[in-house]
Amino acid sequence: MIKMNPQNYLIKFENYLSLEKGRSSGTIREYLRKISVFLEWLKKNKIKEINDEAIYNFRIFLNKKGLSLKTQSYYLIALRNFLRFLQKKDIDLYDPTKIELPKLPEREINVLTDEELERLLNSAQGEDLKSLRDRALLETLFSTGLRVSELCSLNRDLDLKKGEIKVKGKGGKLRIVFLSKIAKHYLQKYLDKRDDKEPALFINLSKNKKFQRLTPRGVEKIIKYYAKKAGILKKISPHTLRHQFATDLLLAGADLRAIQMLLGHKNLQTTQIYTHLTNKELKEIHQAFHARRRKV
Repeated sequence: MIKMNPQNYLIKFENYLSLEKGRSSGTIREYLRKISVFLEWLKKNKIKEINDEAIYNFRIFLNKKGLSLKTQSYYLIALRNFLRFLQKKDIDLYDPTKIELPKLPEREINVLTDEELERLLNSAQGEDLKSLRDRALLETLFSTGLRVSELCSLNRDLDLKKGEIKVKGKGGKLRIVFLSKIAKHYLQKYLDKRDDKEPALFINLSKNKKFQRLTPRGVEKIIKYYAKKAGILKKISPHTLRHQFATDLLLAGADLRAIQMLLGHKNLQTTQIYTHLTNKELKEIHQAFHARRRKV
């Protein structure tokens, strides 16, 4: 039987996520929303004990709502974290390790050919501030593999000579990413053209001159605009250039763990999705080098 009201611990859980785990406000908001859905479901169905049957029926409830397996997983991840937090408070309602996540279909990743990538990067031409900003943005995304939220959080006080950027990623974890020569070149040209005092690196160039930090949605629009301009029919987003960054390194022979660190992935398993993209290249290597001395 539930001897306490889990609802009373949501505020404590919120503080725990913020102060101890360093989760972003967006992540915290989603965790609390999903846990509230679970608690409301318990109340509506007059369930007084969290057990295997309750968890199973909650999964049926999520599935009947028509949620994707990925979204269902997010609900269960939030619930596992909440139950783990309660355990830390010596409140053992249910063993969070018993909650299994649904098996997701293998993730498909859209990548560009070398020719498409060059067309995209070169599609931002011109010496005006907007064109320079957009070229610098495209080159920075491809050079660093940053998440769009990480890109938008950058400030202009970069050490371009050093070519290194310290980034705070998911969970507040710090990592170093690196700028290529061409990325540094266009960033310098873009910054030299700026005459405002806004600290953000990439800004929204409004007509009223009230420059503000560019949002992830704004970056997405920029990418789509230049993809269309470059005649690329594939569906691409800022994350496409992150995929492109990882794939480029992998094909050049970079170690998977090094790529993991550069991307800021918590688990190597997340990084391994890129190995599927190189199957064609690996096949060509196999055909070129394996058993060359043997004859049919």
